[in-house]
Amino acid sequence: MTATHMRAPHTKALRVLHIHFGKEGGAERFCVNLAKALGRRGVEQHFVIRPNRSWEGEIAPLGPIIRNNYRYLSLSRYWLEWKLRHICRTWQPDAILAWMPRAARAIPDWPDAVKMTRLGDFPQKLDHFSRCDALVGNTPDIISHCQGLGWSKPGLVISNFARPVTPVAVDRAAHDTPDDAFLIAAAGRFVNRKGLDLAIRATARIEGAYLWLIGDGKERAALEALSREQGIADRTRFIGWVDEPVHHLAAADAVAFPSRHEPLGNVILDAWQAGVPVVSTRAEGPSWFFRDQTDGIMVDIDDLDGLTSGLQTLKDNPDLRARYAAAGPARLQGMFSEDAVVDAYLAAFRGELGT
Repeated sequence: MTATHMRAPHTKALRVLHIHFGKEGGAERFCVNLAKALGRRGVEQHFVIRPNRSWEGEIAPLGPIIRNNYRYLSLSRYWLEWKLRHICRTWQPDAILAWMPRAARAIPDWPDAVKMTRLGDFPQKLDHFSRCDALVGNTPDIISHCQGLGWSKPGLVISNFARPVTPVAVDRAAHDTPDDAFLIAAAGRFVNRKGLDLAIRATARIEGAYLWLIGDGKERAALEALSREQGIADRTRFIGWVDEPVHHLAAADAVAFPSRHEPLGNVILDAWQAGVPVVSTRAEGPSWFFRDQTDGIMVDIDDLDGLTSGLQTLKDNPDLRARYAAAGPARLQGMFSEDAVVDAYLAAFRGELGT
C-alpha cells in the first residue's frame, strides 16, 4: 500500500465516485445493487453514466449524476474530464470506482483517492488501467487472467450479491402459461455467448414444457425463428427486460443457464434467491462456485443432451427439485452475502488493498 492511501481515521462519511458507461445487463444491475447497499451504509456517492439509462432512476436518490457517453474522439470527452477533476477538487472523493475497461480511461489522476476498476469479464489488455491502484474481479479467474497479462498491483476478488428483494412469483396467467405446465426460465442478453438457443432446443425435447426467455438483444429475431423451427413458438414467451428478474424466475420450476462464456452468472444467484433449481453449464464463473449435484446440476458447455437430461430429471423428480431449491439460498447466503461483499468494498475504498 502506498503512503497516499494510509489515511487518518475517518470523521466523515466515505465518498465514492462511480464511473459507468455500460448499457443494460448484469453489470448494470449489480452497480445499482452495490450503490444502494453503500447508501444504506451511509456512503456518499456521485455517478457518471450514459444518458437515458433505464436504471438511472434507481441511483438518482443516492447522489448527483453526470450523463456523458465518453466517446474518445468527441469534444464532450474533454468536458467530462474537466468536470471529473473539478469534482475531485471540490468534493474530494475517497475512492473512484470505474466499471469495466472503458470507464477506466476516464479515471482522473487524483492522488488523494483510491482508484479501482471493477471487472466482470476478462480484459484483453491492461492499457486502460494505468491510473488504477487496484483491480477488482468478481471471480478469481479474472484476477489471475490480469496477472497473466502483467498486472502487478493489487488484485481483489470481491463477488456479487443478489438484490435484497423478497421474490414474489409472477402470475403465470400474465404470460399465457398454464399453472400445471413444467416451466423453464432462462435470462440474459440475447447474444451467442449466453447460449439461449440451447434453452429453446432443450425445451423442445421436453414434452409439454414452456419456456420464458427474460431479456433482449440482437439475436431476438433469430431466437424467435428458432422457437418456430423447433415447434414450440406456442410454448415460448419472450418476456423482455424486467427490473427484477427474480420475480419471473420465481414462477418457474427450473432455470436453464446454458452460457458458453460467463465470468460469474448473476442469473444463478437470482434463481437461488428465488428458490428455483438450476441446470448450468460449466462456464468460467459457475465452475468456481456451483457444486454439481449439491447446488443443482452442471453440464458441459454446448452439451444439448446434458442440458435436456438435467431439465428432464428435474421435471421427473419433484423431491430433487425441492432439495436443490433449498440448497441454492443456503449457498447464496454462505458465499454471496451483501454484508460480506459490502464490507470488502468499504475496506478497499479505505485503501486496504493488500499486496
